[in-house]
Amino acid sequence: MPLPLSDLDEDYLTSSTPTDSFALLLRRVAPELLPPTTVDTSVPELLRHGRTALAIRCSGGVIAAADLGSAMTRHPNQRDIDRILGTDDRCVIGVAGAAGLAGEMIRLFQAEVDHLEKIQGRRISMDGRAARLSSLVRSNGTMMAQGMAVTPLLAGWDDLAHRGRIFSYDGTGGRTEEHAYACVGSGTLFATGVLSDGYRVGMDRDEAIMLAIRALHTAISDDTASARSGPDLSRGLYPTVAYANSTGVTRIATDEVAMLAKRVVDDITAETDHQESQS
Repeated sequence: MPLPLSDLDEDYLTSSTPTDSFALLLRRVAPELLPPTTVDTSVPELLRHGRTALAIRCSGGVIAAADLGSAMTRHPNQRDIDRILGTDDRCVIGVAGAAGLAGEMIRLFQAEVDHLEKIQGRRISMDGRAARLSSLVRSNGTMMAQGMAVTPLLAGWDDLAHRGRIFSYDGTGGRTEEHAYACVGSGTLFATGVLSDGYRVGMDRDEAIMLAIRALHTAISDDTASARSGPDLSRGLYPTVAYANSTGVTRIATDEVAMLAKRVVDDITAETDHQESQS
C-alpha cells in the first residue's frame, strides 16, 4: 500500500541519509509511487499525445495557453486533454507529449517543491523550480526512447525578480530561459512564426492572450497532427489559458477566452478576405 505523504516526510526526518529530492526519497522508500518507466501501449490514456502549448510574457506577468486536442492513436479528435497544469499559486506548466505521463510528472514536481520547501522552511525560487523540473525531464529518458516523451515549459511569476518568467526544456532536461515567448509541441514551427511577428515588449494581458490564440489557430490550421482542435466558435471549444502575475495564477474563464477568440477569428477572416480581394 502506498505511503501517505506525511509518512514519507517523517521517513525523511528520521533517515540517516536524508535527501532534498523527493523523487530520490520515493525511489528509496516507495518506488511504486514514481511514474512508470515502461509503457503499456494497450492503455488509451498513455497514448494521448498533446500537441501545442505556449507561454508569452506580458507587462503584468505571463500567460500560458494550449489547444484542446489529442493525437491519441485511436481517437485523433479527442478534445478533453487539459495541458495547462497549475503547480501552485505562482507557476503553471504547459505540456506536449503523452498526457498520462505528463500528469504523473507534474504531480511529482509538485511533491518535489512541497518537500523541499518543508526542508528549507521557505518558498523555493523560480530558478529552483526550473532546476527541479529539469531533473524530472532528464529522468524520463527511458520513456523517451519508447516514443513517450513529455516536453514541458514552465511559466510563472518570480517574486524576487518581480516579473513573469518562462523556461523551456529539451528532451535531455536542458533548460533555457525565454525572455519573450516559448512554444512546445508539434505545432511549434507554425506557432513560432506568429509569435515572432506579433510579439512586442510591454503588451498587456489581453493582447498576449489574443496573440496566443492566433498562434494556436495557425498551428492547428497548418499542422496535420493538430487538425480540428483549435477555436471552434460553433461548438464552444476554445484553448485553455492561464495567467500568472504578482497576485497568483488565474485560469481565464471560458467566456472571456471565447470573446477574445472571436475577435481573433474575425481579424483573420477580414485579413483573408482583403488578401483575396487584392489578388
